[in-house]
Amino acid sequence: MKLGTLRRKDITRCVELEKRLFVGDDPWSARAFHSELDAGNYYLSAYDEDVLIGYAGLAVVGRPGDFEASVHTVGVDPAYQGQGIGTALLRGLLTRADELNAPVFLEVRTDNDRAVGLYERHGFTRIGLRKGYYQPSGADAYTMKREARAGQEVS
Repeated sequence: MKLGTLRRKDITRCVELEKRLFVGDDPWSARAFHSELDAGNYYLSAYDEDVLIGYAGLAVVGRPGDFEASVHTVGVDPAYQGQGIGTALLRGLLTRADELNAPVFLEVRTDNDRAVGLYERHGFTRIGLRKGYYQPSGADAYTMKREARAGQEVS
């Protein structure tokens, strides 16, 4: 597996994975991914040979000394899940947030035990519940937060 920066040519594959990963909800469109990249958000890709197998994105807002980050998405091809790819992508996002001394927020489905566990292992705690957050399924989401960790090694 090789990590890198998500490229516009990766978007078609991201959309394909979104449709497989987020059945019953509103998967992101190509337009949404283009918008994320146009906004300058930090996106990583994971490749196996020439095949995109995962992606993850982080948005940062604020000013130096007062940044906040938000994980917008983490997606891994179902055929590659359980191999540490999501962990590697998340660590890459957290390294970027730590460079900015930014706390990190995210939303995750309450029934996605695997993802909740991943986030908890990386220092996130549940700080809220958003009823009906995911549409159209109406699934609930936990809001989670990881405090800023400037100068600390990502676990």
